[in-house]
Amino acid sequence: MDDLPAFSLLLPIYRGDSAEHFRRAFLSSVEGQRLRPAEVVIVRDGPIPAALERELRVRIEASPVPVVVVELPENVGLARALTAGLSAAKHEVIARMDADDIAQPERFAVQLPLIASGLDLVGSAIDEFVEDGDVTRVIGRRTPPLRHDEISRRARLQSPFNHPSVVFRRGAVDAAGGYRDLPLMEDYWLFARMIQAGARTGNTAEALVLYRVDAGAYGRRGGLRLLRSELRLQCDLRRTGFTSRRQLVRNVLVRAGYRLVPQLVRRAAYRRVLVDRSVDHVVETPDGRT
Repeated sequence: MDDLPAFSLLLPIYRGDSAEHFRRAFLSSVEGQRLRPAEVVIVRDGPIPAALERELRVRIEASPVPVVVVELPENVGLARALTAGLSAAKHEVIARMDADDIAQPERFAVQLPLIASGLDLVGSAIDEFVEDGDVTRVIGRRTPPLRHDEISRRARLQSPFNHPSVVFRRGAVDAAGGYRDLPLMEDYWLFARMIQAGARTGNTAEALVLYRVDAGAYGRRGGLRLLRSELRLQCDLRRTGFTSRRQLVRNVLVRAGYRLVPQLVRRAAYRRVLVDRSVDHVVETPDGRT
């Protein structure tokens, strides 16, 4: 793997993150990887609880790779936090990681060769999981479109990437205008603009990230705040010529409606349409928990 590019791992944290979840995210995406990042850039998005602060210090001291901490005095939101992290990263290739997910050991060993082959943006399938005490159960898999042409078509309707799984070239992000503030839709808006700007994209069907689904997951996918972001996104996609008028109408009717239905209906629709539930099983996570 000596011919693969060095890369930075970008991991934002904020006051709502769990110290234990952050520990597992860090260990799985750094020490547990067959191919480790050359550095970790942690963006502390505003003040964080004492337990999370202690865990952060432990991870910095014990890390086998350099850790850079970008400290933002106030919570500025994900888009601005990620932008600050990108500015601090030393390497052209950047891997995203969320503070409550778990990376599979082969994640970067699978994705970096795809970047080295010439792709600018690479994601993967993800396994959604829940925890019951010490038991970790995968309850579904989200597999994105794999080839660039499929990704481009899907992007007109919904995000073609599972955002916690992506690795990208910073130059391709910059060419698309970088992250822009759009609450809860920042990643989709960036991916669409990257595709429109000519980024070469791909996904792998291998589930390389365990994605935590907690009790509030379906509630966060709805509500007026997300509806406002959804409508703004759809208008921006149309304004830039990424979608047609017909696609705009279709997306507003389907996606805005999805944001407004009761949570139980939203959960049922999401699980039926977007998630492969045949993979339901108990797993041993990379840190040895089952």
